[in-house]
Amino acid sequence: MAAYRLQKRCDEEAVFVVEGPKMASEAVTSGFGVRVICATGEWLAAHADSTTAQECYEVNSSELERLSNFKTPNQVWMLVERKDLSPLTSHLSSLILALDRIQDPGNMGTMLRTADWFGIRRVVCSHDTVSCYNPKVVQASMGAIFRTHVEYVDLPDWLATCGIPVFGASLKGEPLSTTNCQLPTNKVLLIGNESRGISEEVMAQVTHPVLIPNLGGTAESLNAGVAAGILMFYLNHGTTTISRRKN
Repeated sequence: MAAYRLQKRCDEEAVFVVEGPKMASEAVTSGFGVRVICATGEWLAAHADSTTAQECYEVNSSELERLSNFKTPNQVWMLVERKDLSPLTSHLSSLILALDRIQDPGNMGTMLRTADWFGIRRVVCSHDTVSCYNPKVVQASMGAIFRTHVEYVDLPDWLATCGIPVFGASLKGEPLSTTNCQLPTNKVLLIGNESRGISEEVMAQVTHPVLIPNLGGTAESLNAGVAAGILMFYLNHGTTTISRRKN
């Protein structure tokens, strides 16, 4: 089982690793196929009526430690079968999150978690965005990986043919306070790479470049996950009340 600590092995067998009681409970109730469970006797006894894994093993804490990707393993480790990541033909939600070259697994997982919070059910990624099945992405998503459809596409082509406005986070964009985000109902929010922003080829497909105002005037940039959260809220609600605070 320790071989599944390697992403390559998981990719070959179309599975991903889930760890810890909360994420394991999400997996069991998600409809995803659970292939293997390795857990303490206490966890197995508490979930005897809800586990439907193909293989189930009782292990001790030292055995869990050898399996885990984390310094402190916690009760249960699972191999879960991946779902299809091919493009959909329907939008699923009025706002679609698109990610261009996102590399940090923590940021990716946070964006999935935030999208889940706002009811965004479709996330479209460039092929060079980190895998949504990376263990750190899965863990940071806090269960959103089970409720959000993630797909990997040729992003410039997809944006060119999606047929709805594309709002892209850009330092050269229009401030949110002057952007009308209420219409139309369906739209795309595009977030670029943590350090390089949106690639030139993808930026060519942006119809509405938008800027989060720097009200403090000192910080150089926002974390990509934080910026995505602000824009998801804003585009979902169409608020126009952001303005510089007067001292």
